[in-house]
Amino acid sequence: MADPVYLSSKPSGAAPLPYPPSKSQINGATRLAYRPQPPKRRSGRGLCCSCCLFFILLLVVLIVLAAIAGGVFYAVYRPRLPAFSVSTLRLAALNVSTSGHLTSRLDLNVTARNPNKKLVYLYDPISFSVLSSGGVGIGDGSFAAFVNDAGSSTLLSASASSSGQKLESGAASELRKSKSLAVEVEMETKAGVKVGGLKTKKMRIKVRCEGISVVMPKGKAAAIASPVGECKVKLHIKIWKWTL
Repeated sequence: MADPVYLSSKPSGAAPLPYPPSKSQINGATRLAYRPQPPKRRSGRGLCCSCCLFFILLLVVLIVLAAIAGGVFYAVYRPRLPAFSVSTLRLAALNVSTSGHLTSRLDLNVTARNPNKKLVYLYDPISFSVLSSGGVGIGDGSFAAFVNDAGSSTLLSASASSSGQKLESGAASELRKSKSLAVEVEMETKAGVKVGGLKTKKMRIKVRCEGISVVMPKGKAAAIASPVGECKVKLHIKIWKWTL
């Protein structure tokens, strides 16, 4: 009797059936699949750009607000620069020695006028120099600090002198021969503005008065210069590193 033949259910040439994955393989695959990404950090370059943009916007806003405030202030108060003029310049003495040393003495009267109706000027002491047209210093002095009320004029008086100043031979010879002397007055100070109960920061002011002619004194007689017109006033406003 022949042996029985058992037929396999697996087709010939078919690939073997895979075994189900183990628990360790499932856990391992899960661990490999879940990888949380670290949070992205902002680059320093982007942060710097953001800060720059913020400060630029802030600066623009401040400039706009300052412009608006300045426009309102100008519309209400109509501020004007102070005015100065030389009333008299009395040259009491001027002597040039044979060695070229200058000795001089003079009296200077200057009128300071405030053309504003609502603004008060508060002046620090004013230093001044009287110079010849050739740049020779005739005398240096100063005016005391003062308050120039709105719409008022203040007469400033002071004396100045120069003693022992050594001149070049050409300048000394010219002064000895001259019968009249062209001089100019330079003044410098700081002044603030008072509006009601508010006071501004003091600003630098330079004043230059030209076209003054004085006759040289003879003996003990003093020479008085003729009055001149308005002097040139220059206001220096410093913003950060810029001067206007």
